[in-house]
Amino acid sequence: MPLPTAARPDLGTAALLAAYRAAGFISIPFIPLSLVYRALRRKETMRRARERFGGSTIARPPGRVFWVHAASVGETNAVMPLIDRLAALGIAVVFTSVTITAAEIARRRLPPGAVHQFSPVDVPLLVSRFLNHWQPECAIFVESELWPATIMKLHDRHIPLVVVNARLSQRSFESWQRLPGLSRTLFSRIPLCLAQTAKDGERYAGLGAPQVAVTGNLKFDAPPPAASEAGLAAFRKLAEGRPLWVAASTHPGEEEIVAAAHRQIRRKIPAALTVIAPRHPTRGADIRTALTGLGFGVAQRSLNEPVTPATDIYLADTLNELGIFYRVAPVAFLGGSLIPHGGQNPIEPARLDTVILHGPHVHNFEEVYAAIDSGGGAIPVKDAPSLASEVTALLENPAAVRRKAEAAERALRPLCGAMDRTIVALAPYLGETGNRLEGARPAALVR
Repeated sequence: MPLPTAARPDLGTAALLAAYRAAGFISIPFIPLSLVYRALRRKETMRRARERFGGSTIARPPGRVFWVHAASVGETNAVMPLIDRLAALGIAVVFTSVTITAAEIARRRLPPGAVHQFSPVDVPLLVSRFLNHWQPECAIFVESELWPATIMKLHDRHIPLVVVNARLSQRSFESWQRLPGLSRTLFSRIPLCLAQTAKDGERYAGLGAPQVAVTGNLKFDAPPPAASEAGLAAFRKLAEGRPLWVAASTHPGEEEIVAAAHRQIRRKIPAALTVIAPRHPTRGADIRTALTGLGFGVAQRSLNEPVTPATDIYLADTLNELGIFYRVAPVAFLGGSLIPHGGQNPIEPARLDTVILHGPHVHNFEEVYAAIDSGGGAIPVKDAPSLASEVTALLENPAAVRRKAEAAERALRPLCGAMDRTIVALAPYLGETGNRLEGARPAALVR
């Protein structure tokens, strides 16, 4: 379908974009150094470095190809069911991500007809190389992945860009507003934005996106994280006899707070075991050093260490195993919320009957937490003493755990349906296939 008329850049914006392109070109010789640095921090894999330059060892399949891009784990989990739907419609998908953890999820979960690559660095020459190879018919980006060179290149080639599960924080919105010419130029080149909330939709529309619809949050429709029966049985046996709770997706500064809470919990529940699953498992060794330095007994999952009577903290520094811990632990503290990070996704533990505790900083999932909190399915905490008090009360009261888990599930129920609304909104880009879609109500238009 034809792209909408885009805003023409004024002289100042044209100069900004020219400077961005020039900086990108100049940076190309230095990109390998950046990749090596990231690889040393376990955030990059050098054997696939050519993909970051837009290259590929995978042949383009015949027929229709869509490019789907997500930054990291949460966005990848959210968009996987959409990729499944596209593949079922006979559309080949090249899925790109930024992080290694997202690549691992893609390796395990992509359906036949879909392949993974790391995304090209946002330099016009490298983006062009990627587009030359894959020749996608449509690009679908997840949440807030807005890259100037990529947006301009897609528009120049008449490849429509759709942002699904789109979100834009108030802070980001205000930052874009400081450059109105640039925001109009870029956002007017995004033919369709499918927003999570009305606020997100209003922000995209206010920055110049020509068509915005509120479809809801895809994460509500994503299946809960998987766990094998063997993995569940092994962990239950490992932690047998120990009342436990999990601190999931923790960030720097939070592990010490969780450990301090554990020390207080043990005063009332001496056998209590705290599981810490850091947001970035590569921090495992550093977290262990910090906690042992504070006098805690730590068993590290990545080293296959057993839980013993001397173990205070079980450090789950492994990938994609939250499904195990949420199914076993009755209580989960969600990280990124006791520090000003913005919180982590509470939908997964809520789907698995786990009571949710969280700190005050949850603006990344504001709507979700508001719904669960108001429904009585989650409990806010502010520090180690309040965290310890709530965990202790819940571990001593299984009936309260059941009531709160049921309340969280009820709170989420009205928020489902985003996947069907997204597919219906995408129908104009799916051609004849899209004309056959039925069974879902259309999204609410913002503009």
